[in-house]
Amino acid sequence: MTEILTQINGVPIHKNFVKDLPYNPNLKILLKDKRKAGILSEVIFWKQVRAKTFHDIDFDRQRIIGNYIVDFYVKTLGLVIEIDGPSHDMKQEYDDIRQNYLESLGLVIFRITDFDVRNNLSVVMKELEDFIVWKYGTTPSSKI
Repeated sequence: MTEILTQINGVPIHKNFVKDLPYNPNLKILLKDKRKAGILSEVIFWKQVRAKTFHDIDFDRQRIIGNYIVDFYVKTLGLVIEIDGPSHDMKQEYDDIRQNYLESLGLVIFRITDFDVRNNLSVVMKELEDFIVWKYGTTPSSKI
């Protein structure tokens, strides 16, 4: 059994650390620019999860993984959170290739829309809770 990271609504959440993720140092310059851009939905989401305020889970903002920069990353869960805004509207093929690559590394992707973060934040946070419980949680009745 893996180590317990936290509990959400009484359900133990198990760590799923993914080791040895590829890193492209050439993206560091882009990373700084992305952070400075201050995309509203990312800033709003960050205020909900920074400094372990969301169930004592540590989130990284703008993390380089391979040749990509993901919006948010939870290292202890191997969880990528992507906020899809208007820039994703015409890039479905690129997003699919990117997601397949990240999943091939053993990462789990949780996608939310820019609109929902700006207009339905409480729903987004509840959906994230439910997703984490579904992917990483065990209830007492599921233990064998």
